[in-house]
Amino acid sequence: MAILKPKDVADRLGITTRTLQTWDRKGILKAKRSPTNRRFYTEDQINQYLNKDSLSSHKKQVAYARVSTYGQKDDLKDQLSYIRQYANAQGIILDEEISDIGSGLNYKRQKWNNLLDEVMNNKIDKIYITYKDRFIRFGYDWFESLCKKHGTEIIVLSNIDTSPDKELVDDMISIIHVFSSRLYGLRKYKKKIRDEYLNDDQDSSSKAKG
Repeated sequence: MAILKPKDVADRLGITTRTLQTWDRKGILKAKRSPTNRRFYTEDQINQYLNKDSLSSHKKQVAYARVSTYGQKDDLKDQLSYIRQYANAQGIILDEEISDIGSGLNYKRQKWNNLLDEVMNNKIDKIYITYKDRFIRFGYDWFESLCKKHGTEIIVLSNIDTSPDKELVDDMISIIHVFSSRLYGLRKYKKKIRDEYLNDDQDSSSKAKG
């Protein structure tokens, strides 16, 4: 029976020894004790922990973070760090961390669409996000329902600090701009129809007089 030190186990799982101690207290991954009360683990114990999810499911645990612009890259790191801390505390090993850059109004984000494709192929168990608008600005409930139909749960950590106010303002301005442009285009179209109607009416009157 191979004996492993806490540091070796932490390195193998990609976590800190402090997180490992937390898991021990919570019963997530209990340490064994030597006669001198030192903590240790066995190879079988670690293999069992690593394989426990694969026995019932091969679906992935994914962290998803998004910002609107490249100038907010530090915010991406903060989001992923927050999700990582939560996962470590819960004894969850993340299979993938996705960093996305693009407006929450943009439904053509490639990484986001790739994630949804995996959801619809039943490959994702849980998606961890810091706030609902990190996933999508509007229509979150619809996408949450879609994920549930494919056995995927979205875990929202509700950290409002990772939802920049400026993004909301920029998104609202974008919406106003789109509708203003459409309204302007509609007015131009109406004016064109009206002018064509008046020209046709004038031509008809001229022919009648002739």
